[in-house]
Amino acid sequence: MANIENQKFIALDISRKNYLSWVLDVKLHLSAKKLRHTIDEDNAASNKERATALIFLSHHIDDGLEYEYLTVENPLELWKNLNDRFEHLKAVVLSNVLNDWSQLRFQDFKTVSEYNSTLFKIAS
Repeated sequence: MANIENQKFIALDISRKNYLSWVLDVKLHLSAKKLRHTIDEDNAASNKERATALIFLSHHIDDGLEYEYLTVENPLELWKNLNDRFEHLKAVVLSNVLNDWSQLRFQDFKTVSEYNSTLFKIAS
């Protein structure tokens, strides 16, 4: 598909590396466009809103994922499919973050700013 709209942020990578940040970006951008309700259960979105949201979502996923979900015509259905595929990453990331948190020691850093940077990275 040719891009009708330039990407506003990095597309969802098929390797799943950026899923959690991608979800946040999508929700924020859809909210800004007043289209967030199109990915909520039992929404009353118009056909135009659904089409706009679907175009936005399809332009912000990897080409491999786009071809895999080419027949999906509802943004809610696409959202659920991607969520089912990648949602388990929260558990993986959480266990990694908890491990990083338990290993974090102030004395391992040369400066307070390096420690704070690592701390905020873990927290986010």
